Amino acid sequence: MTGQTESRSVMRQINIGQDEPNRTPEVSVVIPCLNEEASVGQCVREARQCLAEMGIPGEVIVADNGSTDRSVQNALQAGAIVVSVKQRGYGRALAGGLERARGSILVIGDADGSYDFREVERLVEAIRQGYDVVIGSRFLGQIEPGAMRWTSRIGNPLMTAIVNTLFGAQVTDSQSGMRAFTRSAYAKMSLQSAGMEWASEMIIKAMKAGLKITEVAIPFRKDLRNHPSHLRPFRDGWRHLKLMLTYSPTVLFLLPGLFLFFLGLLLMGVQIVAPMDQPLWLFGKLRMDFHWAILGSLLALTGWQIVASHFMAKIYSISHRFQEEDQLVTFLFRYVNADRLLILSLLSCCVGLVMTGWVAYDWWSRKFGALVSGHTRLVIFGSTLLALGIQNFFNAFLFSIIGDAYRRRE
Repeated sequence: MTGQTESRSVMRQINIGQDEPNRTPEVSVVIPCLNEEASVGQCVREARQCLAEMGIPGEVIVADNGSTDRSVQNALQAGAIVVSVKQRGYGRALAGGLERARGSILVIGDADGSYDFREVERLVEAIRQGYDVVIGSRFLGQIEPGAMRWTSRIGNPLMTAIVNTLFGAQVTDSQSGMRAFTRSAYAKMSLQSAGMEWASEMIIKAMKAGLKITEVAIPFRKDLRNHPSHLRPFRDGWRHLKLMLTYSPTVLFLLPGLFLFFLGLLLMGVQIVAPMDQPLWLFGKLRMDFHWAILGSLLALTGWQIVASHFMAKIYSISHRFQEEDQLVTFLFRYVNADRLLILSLLSCCVGLVMTGWVAYDWWSRKFGALVSGHTRLVIFGSTLLALGIQNFFNAFLFSIIGDAYRRRE
């Protein structure tokens, strides 16, 4: 009975907190929380203290993601507005809290006590200087001994290096959990990630939207929680990497596809110059027979389909406003059309049929005797060209269909 009374009391306080008609805050501090009873109260008090010392109207929102301990009660007692977010995930919790926030400047920070919310003032000051997104960098600041485990000391710089390389960001801590950004910047980024990869998505979309990003040095403390971290280094690391590659289709599709395609053509091509009835020897040591041509055929067909998938994905993304204009796609539509692709497909099929047809005629003239190695190589090369032609034939029609949507977007 007591538990039910306490539960009703908590819900009543949450509702009152959400409906407060006070003056509009300038700064909203949003703290995602999942079973952080040992630390969430301190985080809220630090944030409220900082806002009070700054002398500006503000609010502290705890986005509770289904806590089963006393996190909600402790947050309320410390003076926070508590928002219940039922859908699990770090990104979803933040989205729920930010949706409730009313401030023109939004600040986020984790609830485990590792971030000092008295640093909010420095992040807000950077926003006031004209930046759209401000990241609190732990690596520029001071990291307490034992505050960051070894997997994060390796993984964080690695993920940061990948983000910087793929998207031109110049940050030192892409995985930091303490950040500030303007409301307009948050709307432009349109963040969708459900989990920890939300941190990488913010930087990627900020770069794509042309937002001004900077960093301020912050301290990083040992957390206060009484349970293991919610972070799963390898699972969450993979989700970050997958997200980065998804937003960089050139790295994910085009470069690997072109590499496989030309490597396959090379492996088949060198077989053409081999003697008709014996293998090719490279440098007098490496024996290359028709088996290498089979491998080349597989690589060429796979690579070409990956390249085609790259352009289809790019065209679809641009047509549906998921991605900005791409110079390569613009060039493609300017000089390549479905008719030209169909002609290219026809030529590829014709050459393939000539090569395989000549071998078939020679085989027939020999009264269907055993084929020499050279003939096998020609069949592999010709069959590959024939398959590429057929593949390209259907890709041309798909290119035409989605190309119409691409042109109509304007």
